[in-house]
Amino acid sequence: MRVVVQRVSHASVTIDGTLKSQIGRGMLVLVGIEDADSQEDVDWLCHKLTMLRIFEDDNRSMNLDINQVEGDFLVVSQFTLHAMTKKGNRPSFIRAARPEHAIPLYEMFLKRLAEVSGRKVECGEFGADMKVELLNDGPVTIIIDTKNKE
Repeated sequence: MRVVVQRVSHASVTIDGTLKSQIGRGMLVLVGIEDADSQEDVDWLCHKLTMLRIFEDDNRSMNLDINQVEGDFLVVSQFTLHAMTKKGNRPSFIRAARPEHAIPLYEMFLKRLAEVSGRKVECGEFGADMKVELLNDGPVTIIIDTKNKE
């Protein structure tokens, strides 16, 4: 699994002109799933995101996790995170998992993240054409890939 995490002041997802979900302070998590991903990746990533200290303390150092700032998560599926651009100018998405594998893992990720973090987890809609709006706080943007844990 590959995620792009953005520390946000607020974020929202709109589908077909209708607000689907929104959060205030917290993390916008764009998540891409590939065929090699499993429940082990879900568990590792949920723990990593919960403990990730990207929020500022009183000294303006990134020392606080999402629980310490009482933040929330907005999770959006994004298969394009597995784009391959090595050859030509049109990205290939062959590494992205097919829906029959990705949807159950995405749903497991949403459930497990809420369990592990104890925080509210809002989401987009898998496979939908979504409009994501956010105010990146910092800016802070971090890429995490479960295949590069070392």
